Amino acid sequence: MYLTTPLYYVNASPHIGHSYTSIAADCLARYYRLKGERAFLLTGTDEHGQKIEQAAIAAGKTPQVFVDDVAERFKALWRLLGVSYDDFIRTTEERHQRVVRACLARLHDERTLLHTTYEGWYCTPCETFWTQHDVEAAVVPSGSAACPSCTRPVEQVKEDGWYLPLRESQPWLQNFLRSHKTFIQPSSRFNEIASLLEQPLPEYLCLTRPRQRVGWGIPVPFSEQHVTYVWFDALLNYISAVGYGEDRERFAAHWPADVQFIGKDILRHHAVYWPIILHALGFSDEQMPRLIVAHGWWKIGEQKMSKSLGNIIDPFVVIGTVLKDQPYAADVYRYFLLREIPFGQDGSFSEEAIFTRLSADLANDLGNLVNRTLSMVDRYCHGRLPAPAAIGCAVDDEPLRRSAVGLVPTIEEAMGRVEFSEALEAIMRLVTQANRYIEVAAPWKLAKEADGAHRLHAVLNMLAEVTRVISITLEPFMPSVAQAIWQQLGCGRAPRRLQDATRWPSLASGQAIGPHPVLFPRSDSVSTP
Repeated sequence: MYLTTPLYYVNASPHIGHSYTSIAADCLARYYRLKGERAFLLTGTDEHGQKIEQAAIAAGKTPQVFVDDVAERFKALWRLLGVSYDDFIRTTEERHQRVVRACLARLHDERTLLHTTYEGWYCTPCETFWTQHDVEAAVVPSGSAACPSCTRPVEQVKEDGWYLPLRESQPWLQNFLRSHKTFIQPSSRFNEIASLLEQPLPEYLCLTRPRQRVGWGIPVPFSEQHVTYVWFDALLNYISAVGYGEDRERFAAHWPADVQFIGKDILRHHAVYWPIILHALGFSDEQMPRLIVAHGWWKIGEQKMSKSLGNIIDPFVVIGTVLKDQPYAADVYRYFLLREIPFGQDGSFSEEAIFTRLSADLANDLGNLVNRTLSMVDRYCHGRLPAPAAIGCAVDDEPLRRSAVGLVPTIEEAMGRVEFSEALEAIMRLVTQANRYIEVAAPWKLAKEADGAHRLHAVLNMLAEVTRVISITLEPFMPSVAQAIWQQLGCGRAPRRLQDATRWPSLASGQAIGPHPVLFPRSDSVSTP
């Protein structure tokens, strides 16, 4: 499985939107690995363009020093969040630049490109060209021309450059979408692109920028006066990272990409420009990416986050300051982002919302279940896992056992649709059911009955097995918490595999449990809603 995030533009430090995309991609990669499949996750940074030049000048640095510094911030965040990427590609790396130059040279040599002059609108923050029709659809409050994507003012430019025909590929792309209904998810984004293609596309896509206007870019091999347009440069990372044009065997082992995660603001670039670029390079329909998943935006209330508005959420601050009392703060953050909204929809971020999830879902439910279960094993079984019931299950036990062994198919169905929230909801339903089971079974009462030992041990074994299933299935979403529960169960270095969550029973009777500190300690900020 080949999965990608977009390349993050390094004109500023990473924010919640970047982390959301990478956490989602990491979650899916971890899920496939948990199933026993090979997964290759690619991420990286987009480091060229006019916006980078401007940011570097403002910081008093050269562009290369500036991008080196910011790229390290992204890597540091991925380490903090447990993003298990297999490759981190930077567009300033020579391995990437070689492929970009080779692709430009091929398109030029095959006479695919047109050398002409463009006159129209350009949005520097988005590094995107827009037609007059596009700009007329979005007007800022002042009435001036604005970018349809970010609504910031655009400038009128007149540039000499090299252009890739877009409109002539439009019929091919329309036919491709008709025969690949799942190419874009969610369906609302598919419909958005299908609707866009009902109108004529711009005639051409510019692949270059004049060097006199933009000096920071990959030189165009056939024109000293130009550098590569940043979006053409960035999109090619998906094939440059896996050996396109240089390592045929490696490229064949990875391509096409199975899932490409993006934010909805760059949907046009990935669902229109990207397949047309691949088509121009000779890729067949079968060699197109299999799935493009466009998620929504995180907002503050009803307001979209924006650097210009100063309302960007810094993940380092959320994890290091807001959740400073939590030993698994990064996993709490991961859980909130993946659980709070269906993937693809917009969400609203607030400290209150994250603490509500922490209190209700994690502290009161998940943490409570694990702590109560293992504390009772300590108290009533001398810290060793009891054996399962010798004959069958009690009537009260069977519904819980059935829910636990049936959890994996539910998760597989949800993850097949890239619905992280649904998968987590299923896991938390099992947690809730297990907590109710404790109240009904009342192990503390059984411990006081003269003949209650057999039933007590059966109940605690049931709870330990459920906890095992929860630890396994939580791995893609909350890897550090899953590992902590695994260690608390005394499972040590035994691997967690998804198929094992369908086997019952599985724990070794007499196995010593480990230390079991509270997973989600309460603080002044964490109260029952």
